[in-house]
Amino acid sequence: MIASRLVTSQVWLITGSQHLYGPDILDQVADQSRQIAERLDASSEVPVEVQWRPVVTDADQIARVLAEANASAECIGVIAWMHTFSPAKMWIRGLKTLRKPLLHLHTQFGVELPWDSIDMDFMNLNQAAHGDREFGYIQSRLSQPRKTIAGHVDHPETRRRIGSWVRAALGNAELSTLKVARFGDNMRGVAVTEGDKVEAEAHFGVSVNTYGVNDLVDVVERVRPADIDKLVREYEHTYRLADELRAGGDRHTSLRDGAQIELGLRRFLQDGGFHAFTTNFEDLGGLRQLPGLAVQRLMADGYGFGGEGDWKTALMLRTVKVMAEGLPGGTSFMEDYTYDLTPGQERILGAHMLEVCPSIAAATPTLEVHPLSIGDRDDPVRLRFTAAPSDAVVIGICDMGARFRLVANEVRVVEPTTDLPMLPVACAVWEPLPSWSASAEAWLMAGAPHHTVLTTALSTETIDDFAAMTGTELLVIDAGTTTRGFANELKWNAVYHHVAAGL
Repeated sequence: MIASRLVTSQVWLITGSQHLYGPDILDQVADQSRQIAERLDASSEVPVEVQWRPVVTDADQIARVLAEANASAECIGVIAWMHTFSPAKMWIRGLKTLRKPLLHLHTQFGVELPWDSIDMDFMNLNQAAHGDREFGYIQSRLSQPRKTIAGHVDHPETRRRIGSWVRAALGNAELSTLKVARFGDNMRGVAVTEGDKVEAEAHFGVSVNTYGVNDLVDVVERVRPADIDKLVREYEHTYRLADELRAGGDRHTSLRDGAQIELGLRRFLQDGGFHAFTTNFEDLGGLRQLPGLAVQRLMADGYGFGGEGDWKTALMLRTVKVMAEGLPGGTSFMEDYTYDLTPGQERILGAHMLEVCPSIAAATPTLEVHPLSIGDRDDPVRLRFTAAPSDAVVIGICDMGARFRLVANEVRVVEPTTDLPMLPVACAVWEPLPSWSASAEAWLMAGAPHHTVLTTALSTETIDDFAAMTGTELLVIDAGTTTRGFANELKWNAVYHHVAAGL
């Protein structure tokens, strides 16, 4: 298993004030801002530690604490709140150097005003309405990237939105240090799985490098038979095994081969510090079968994956899994495969050759072996299931040459119309918003890829926050999308990103 970022990550609450009001007011500011941090830290909606930092009252303190945030491996983002009035020129030096995501929280300590007892001491202490407007101005003046949330921290919707931003910050932090291992190159002749790996590292921080498939085979061949025995027993207790895969069955060797590949692949990734990887059926070297079961189980443990060398989808899958950790639902590699175009009941059947993550399964998967007409290897073992019904988001990432583009389509995963007794792979069936035709037209107009990430755990709000943090274009296809409006959005985005690239 990959170590959880939820355990080690923090967001810092930094509260601004000034010396004008005297030490008594500053003591109250410190006490009340500490309570705000504690309430956020204790809330179920915010998935990481919220750490209170001492109140800042001058430019040197501000620059120092924001530099500490930049240097901290644990700090994934900063929440700034002006409890009183904090003259914003003090923030310029610090904000110009801040590299961590910033959330401007516009709140106040109390909910209701004590109308009968309000005096100037109360007014001086509780003037976030004043201070945050000053802070908002300087952020806009500096073109400071940030998320702005207005609401009281005791309100569930405020905490939910903060939690969404925190999850996006987790994804941003993961991507900034992510290592992706590609076993072989991408599928020959395919355009959308290509991309600029140098730009990906410059833009996101992710490192993408290629390894020979036989480098993996060397590790696979060193796996001990006793470890294979142990993993096979785990399979038997975790899944419903086809009889032919059980000990003594005609295809038991295929199961052992699949287990050996999983153990070797897992060891290779762990030893190299990789949290995402790709495979390619056109380059399998000495592997006895295309990794199917191994990929599915590694995805279930949080690894990112992309088929046919698709490193962009691999890094996006890992990022979404980090953002979604601890939430109900699942996240999987996916591909739009074929359509049911029954009028009024249009649906998409998504699947892949083998690699769909069991985190989205509706029931305990079955472990089976079936022929695979590509790859020229032995028949691979794989988990077979259908996805659980749920609201979901389908996310694609593509390299447009001048920039990376994210496209997100809100969908509803549904039960298949009937059983699929002949389909030998895991699958998901969904109804895209606003309709199949409008969704498909917008997706095609955007140049979005056929490989995607399907998540039933996150909403588009978190993806939107993530895109803003990373400075990545995002196009959302939802219930309000029209093809004309989407076409115009593509034009506006093209102008914006062309201009922004020159600033």
